[in-house]
Amino acid sequence: MGLGHLLHNNPDPGTDGLTIDHGAGYDVFGVVFFGGRRGRVYRRLAELSGAREGDRVLDIGCGTGYLTRRLAAVVGAGSVAGLDPSAKVLERARAITKEVNCTYTVGVAESLAAADESFDVVANCLMLHHLPEDMRARAVREMWRVLRPGGRLLIGEFRPPANHLGNHLIEALTGPAMANNPLHLLEPMVADAGFERISSGDLHPWIRYVTATKPGAGR
Repeated sequence: MGLGHLLHNNPDPGTDGLTIDHGAGYDVFGVVFFGGRRGRVYRRLAELSGAREGDRVLDIGCGTGYLTRRLAAVVGAGSVAGLDPSAKVLERARAITKEVNCTYTVGVAESLAAADESFDVVANCLMLHHLPEDMRARAVREMWRVLRPGGRLLIGEFRPPANHLGNHLIEALTGPAMANNPLHLLEPMVADAGFERISSGDLHPWIRYVTATKPGAGR
């Protein structure tokens, strides 16, 4: 049984995706997995999101709030709402969050309990691969729905190693969802949802990101 099977499960009948309930263990895993670069990578993701002072931001699949807190540092007087299907992992997020502009709520990516056009930025990292492939496009459409015209989208996903040996090791550690992550589908999925100005890139060691904008005035 890989480490991924210990960290991920599906106790929540409200979603078909996997959840993370061992928040402290996941944070330790993150430190090791990123080889000490986690803070730098996530600060860069917050920059790439396009979030700025006063924005209202939604972080989907926030886990223990690692990205949520970095986004909070950018928006200042704005606010960041972290959303995750696991109540247990959100307990840890609340316990370790000092930023007063962060809130955490139980919810699922494929059916967001938020009004249309209610956020300036929607972000997520290492979330989409937890969903079944046929549900990922639905989640991206939900991101489109809750973004204001001119709002920005950031998706960060796991970039599997290019070699077979590395992929085999990742699968043994985390399970097949990460080792076989179909990154080539990300940009077409975002475009199909209606986003424009799509760009992408890599952040060493493990992240592929996609940024995009919802057409319209406002930003």
